[in-house]
Amino acid sequence: MPVEKLENLLNRNETGELGEIVGRAAEFARLTEALAAALPEDLREGLIAASVRPDGELVVIGRSPAWAARLRYEGTALLEAARQNGEQATNLRVRVSQQTT
Repeated sequence: MPVEKLENLLNRNETGELGEIVGRAAEFARLTEALAAALPEDLREGLIAASVRPDGELVVIGRSPAWAARLRYEGTALLEAARQNGEQATNLRVRVSQQTT
């Protein structure tokens, strides 16, 4: 791969090929942190990640089925926190992480 192409690929600003991916990852991290802050302290560790789909669906990933069930009960707070973070969240979907660790 030419050096110029590699430099462009690895450029972390919005002009690099990975810029959009890096930006979206940062948005997901900010949203996840905002949602975690809105949860009771004992539930925060159960939240792995969150994103909002173009149709307004807030997708929250829980550590396990038990954590996912607990997060579902906080649906109103999660949706409100997403809206306060500038997202147009209209409904909630809680998923379970596929991590095996």
